[in-house]
Amino acid sequence: MTAMQAPFDTPIDDSADLLVGPLRGPRQMLATQQYDNHTSIHDDATAQKLGFKGGTIEGPTHFSQFVPLCVALWGTRWLESGCLSAHYRNPCFEGERVRAFVARPKNGETQTTIWMQREDGVEILRGTAAVGSDNPPSALEQRIKDLAPPDRLVILHDVSVGMRGQRMRIRMDANQHMGHLYPFSLADKLKVITENSPWYSAAGAGSSPWGRAIIPVEMISVLLNHSRDANEFPVRGPVVGLFADQEIRLIGGPLFVGEDYEIEREVVALSGSRRTESMWIRTRVMKPGSDEVIATMLLNSASLKDSYANYARDLAALES
Repeated sequence: MTAMQAPFDTPIDDSADLLVGPLRGPRQMLATQQYDNHTSIHDDATAQKLGFKGGTIEGPTHFSQFVPLCVALWGTRWLESGCLSAHYRNPCFEGERVRAFVARPKNGETQTTIWMQREDGVEILRGTAAVGSDNPPSALEQRIKDLAPPDRLVILHDVSVGMRGQRMRIRMDANQHMGHLYPFSLADKLKVITENSPWYSAAGAGSSPWGRAIIPVEMISVLLNHSRDANEFPVRGPVVGLFADQEIRLIGGPLFVGEDYEIEREVVALSGSRRTESMWIRTRVMKPGSDEVIATMLLNSASLKDSYANYARDLAALES
């Protein structure tokens, strides 16, 4: 039997109150992403037209920096029943360095506060990390509870809470190109991921508790989104969107490379801001032929009003 390797060699500054990871420079892998026959917020030209200084790094890329800290707190159990729940507060761009912080839980608690800061101190995200199911509401569960009713929605006018997409089959193989939404493979990601692990590939999987390669938490977002049909919900467009909030929760995990799963998406909330209209989607992951949920993702998919060419016209029509 292969001896179990440590899953991460990430240096951690471990104090009485905090676990702090190293500064890392996450890589941009979505510059050529396309949906609705157009480029995305991760393309420099598209992002600059919408007031950003360049193509943003996708939010869940940052989740990888929290995983070694959570495993340091709760052991490999976290890879089976862990949760990261975060509000993305500021974008991060290629070349910038960021650091993950996890507050040490008090009195054996199994949920705590997390945040990420850019090297200059600007906060990139804030939320909660947890293990197991007996916890207070996560950062995003509480955020949804506190949402105010949205003003008149235009881009999402035809979307309603409770809408569900069709159940579909998904899979992630090591060298599988993940399509126009995610123009790379897991093998490509592992060449640049901020925190790699032998347990993410077949070569080191024999040393893991499961004897199989597991999907990195940030790549669970890719797995659950890559097959997304732009017309799954009646969103008016074309429109450019971004991830504003995201939660990934393992219940009967981890999820494995080369394994078939089935997913179903449901709109669980709608909200808005001065610049965006938001559709909150919960994706449930099940094994084929089963209704037992083994993982979930809660995603605030926010559409930028300025990116929808017919926004003013449609708003006037709705108001009349």
